[in-house]
Order: sequence, then C-alpha cells, then structure tokens
Amino acid sequence: MDHLPSGQEPAAPGSAAARAARQQARQAERAAAAAARQAERQGARAARQAERQAARQEAGKNTKGKPDRGAGQATPQAPHPPVAAAADTAAPFSPAPWMRGGAPIAPAVFDILIVAQGGGIDREAAILAASLRRNAAGFAGRLIVAEPQPDGAWDGADPCMSGDARAALSALGAEIRPLHARDFGRSYPHGNKIEALSLLEPGRPFLFLDSDTLVLGDIGAVPFDFARPSASMRRSGTWPQPPAYRETHESIWRSLYDRFSLDMDGTLDLSQPEDHWERFLYFNAGWFFAADAAAFGQRFRDWAVAVRDDPGEPLACQSLDPWLDQVILPLVIHSLGGGRPGPELDGLDGDVTCHWRNLPLLYAREPDRALEEMEAIAALPEIAPLMRGWEPAERLIGERQGRRRIRPMFRGEEPPPPEQAIRHRLRQAGLWLA
Repeated sequence: MDHLPSGQEPAAPGSAAARAARQQARQAERAAAAAARQAERQGARAARQAERQAARQEAGKNTKGKPDRGAGQATPQAPHPPVAAAADTAAPFSPAPWMRGGAPIAPAVFDILIVAQGGGIDREAAILAASLRRNAAGFAGRLIVAEPQPDGAWDGADPCMSGDARAALSALGAEIRPLHARDFGRSYPHGNKIEALSLLEPGRPFLFLDSDTLVLGDIGAVPFDFARPSASMRRSGTWPQPPAYRETHESIWRSLYDRFSLDMDGTLDLSQPEDHWERFLYFNAGWFFAADAAAFGQRFRDWAVAVRDDPGEPLACQSLDPWLDQVILPLVIHSLGGGRPGPELDGLDGDVTCHWRNLPLLYAREPDRALEEMEAIAALPEIAPLMRGWEPAERLIGERQGRRRIRPMFRGEEPPPPEQAIRHRLRQAGLWLA
C-alpha cells in the first residue's frame, strides 16, 4: 500500500475524494491515449510524405533522357476522361487546411460511386453530379452511378430513375451502370451501396458518396491513403442500444469482432469512457473509401448477409434496419487495415463535401457555402426541371423560406442542436418538408 502522510486516512472507496481520484486517473489515461494517437498520426504522415518524395525523385530519374512525348507522336488519351468543368460556373478555389501552399499533396486517380433510383434519390444524384462538375475541375476519375433494376431483390418494384434525372446525369458526364441487386433490394434499400461496389473494376481506388452530398471543393486533391480505408465520423450514437442488465456496448461489439476473428482492442478510442459509444469504431456510411472495390465489396456483402441472417444472441434485441451497413462497415474497414480518418481528411464533411441529408436540415445547420451552391445548382438548365413539383425546393429555395424562416431560427447556435431537436422545431413551424 502507498504510504500516506502521518494522520491521513485513505479515502473510502465511495467517498468524494475517491471518486475525484478515479476521475483524475481516467483523465490522465485519456490524455495519454490522445497524445499517443497524435504522435502516431504525425509519424504516419511523415512516413507517407517521405514515400511520396522518394516516388517523385524516382519518377524524375526515370524520365531523364527520354524523348518529349509531343515530338513526333500523339499524346496517349487517358482511359477515363475527367468530368468536365464549366469554366463560367466553377466556384473560386481557396486552399483547404490539408493543402500546402495551395498545391495538392500527391493526389491519386480514383472513381466516385453513387446510387440513384426513382423517388428523389435520382434528383439528389443529379445535384451531386452538378456540384462535382462546378467545383472539381481537375477531377481525373469517373463519376459512376449505380441504378437498381426492377429484378432480383427489387422484383415487384420499379426503382429506375426518371427520364429527366437520367438525362441530367448523362449531360453532366456521369456514367450510369445497371445494378441487379441480389441480397437486399426492397427489403433493405440501404444495401444498394453494398451491392453497387460489385459494379466497379477490381484493383481501382474508389470513394463512395451518398447521393445527398454536395461537392464544394477540389475532391480530386484530397490526400486519400487508399491503402488505409476509412469513413465518415459525422455520426451519433444510434447503434447499438444495449438493454439494461443484459448487454453492453462492449459485449455487443466484441461479439461481432470475435465472430469474424478480428482484434477489437486495437480499434478502441481509450480517450473515451468505458462503454461510451464513441469508444468503439463506428462510422456514418455517407462516405467511405478503399483501394479495391472488389475486395472491399465482397467482404462487406458477405458479412452483412451473415449478420442479417443470423445476428446471434448479443444482437437479438438490436434493430439492424436501417443500421446494418453502419454495423458492418467498421468491421470491414478494420479488417483491411483501416480506421478512423486522420486530419488530412478534414475536408470531407467540411470544405470539400457536405452531406446535406434534406433541404430543411441544409438550411438549419450547414454552412453558407453549401446553401449558395444548392441554390445556384437549382437554377441550372440540367437541374431546374427536376426541382419543379418538389415542395421542399419550391418553398425553401423558390419562395426563399429557407433563407427567411429556417436560417434565422438557428443562427448563432454553435454547434448546431442535435438533429432530433432541429426536426422538432421545424415541425412546430410547419417547415419539416421531407
């Protein structure tokens, strides 16, 4: 036992002094863990920078003495032409925090995958395509749109896009591919994003975006490390919801890691309290990326089907609809060597992309830049036909109720209120328009 000063008794386990000591110990543990994570991130960034510098030097050596490609021979065409930018509509570029001197850090060529189907998701996809064309002039990959077909798991429904949305996407340079769903479809539409990965070529890096996303900056210059997959941290503690006296966050998540022979301990955020939901690896599936869509998609699909068909005892009281994709996503990312995104990806859900969800939420909590972009896109000749008859757009954009009524309701509230509180206030004002 540690020796105490003369005449001082040890604090009783349940006393205020003991609780304060435990609190101080936990705070010290969190601070040490946070410092260790920061040092690890800095070391990883330094290593990646050294690798990129070495690659650039090697590339320079390899090109010395070689003839100019423009002398006497045609320049080879890129196999996948970039989405063209309209020069007169492109937003002005301002360097983001993850850029040095305004120059991108070794950008990689990758494809963007989204899903579009009837019922409004096709409209959102066209808005995304327009924002990509306006704000990412240098994007060298493809925008690939997965369109569910009325067969297989979608049998008995018609999920296809409207003709106007299809025409808009084509005019904006998107490549539309048919998706024949096998495992999810009508029973779990969120599974579209899982099955759509099979439409991409193996071995090619990809970024998946939910269709209700705006591209606000040069997404092609974001320094993705595709060998270390990751996903959006703009999430809340929606899953799991442990029943009292039976399961905990720890036991539920550990059952999933054990099921697929994964080490959970290395994924824990030790700066968070024990059994707090943020201690565990959990993402929003609004964006995620990896180096190989085939490998990532097959594992995502296999594990999602396995958990859906046989959740196991720890998950018996947990809802998997609509959270199945968000339950399986951290397992897949961890199994492929990924984890939480580092600060170099702060532009996602920030200066580069905005997951706006729906128009009332856009006006309630998103930055002015996102509002301005949405309003400008709504007036484009490719997009304007899709906005007609859509009540949220007619009222919030056309009648400017978003600017006049919703925006003032939440002005100055930093951070914005939780989504549930926003919804409640908008419903009371008759402005919750789905």
